[in-house]
Amino acid sequence: QVQLVESGGGLVQAGGSLRLSCAASGRTFSIVAMGWFRQGPGKEREFVAAVTWSGGSANYADSVKGRFTISRDKAENTVYLQMNSLKPEDTAVYYCAVQSPVTGRYDYWGQGTQVTVSS
Repeated sequence: QVQLVESGGGLVQAGGSLRLSCAASGRTFSIVAMGWFRQGPGKEREFVAAVTWSGGSANYADSVKGRFTISRDKAENTVYLQMNSLKPEDTAVYYCAVQSPVTGRYDYWGQGTQVTVSS
């Protein structure tokens, strides 16, 4: 089992920045990749970004490329999402998740943190 706790959400004006953090505990030795997802009002959950744990390779949804940066601190078992040039359409609950090395699915999820971008 891996436990995840997100933090860093809040209210920000359009064009502003926020940094989300996600701290992992438990069987962290099994982590091969972590990702951020979001679910906006009335929308389905969508992928935002992911990073491999060993090499730090990242990939992003087209909607956030060039504005968001995902990174990880292996020593702290923490993944970050730096969000710049925020837009009202970025408003959502943001979740971090751990990808299973066996199934490839994201099997462990945090409780989510609210990000609200005002226009």
